[in-house]
Amino acid sequence: HCTPNQATRKISRSRYEHARQKAREIAKTDAYVTSGYARKKVEMLFAHLKRILGLDRLRLRGPNGAKDEFHIAATVQNLRKLAKLRPSVA
Repeated sequence: HCTPNQATRKISRSRYEHARQKAREIAKTDAYVTSGYARKKVEMLFAHLKRILGLDRLRLRGPNGAKDEFHIAATVQNLRKLAKLRPSVA
């Protein structure tokens, strides 16, 4: 209803709406979908490190200790991948 004594209401857009629209457009591209699969793959590796290998907490001290621990964990991950690629001996 239109009443002359009431101020008109305005619908304001967020100042970030342009960036949101750009993100929506990017999300529709094939490259974004492909990168989504890659992101999931990496996330699953970290989830496996935390849940299965018990790397939810670092046990070695300092930056070098953390680096060493992640190198060991990455080596374990790579060995698991190699074991899957190797044909089974019957």
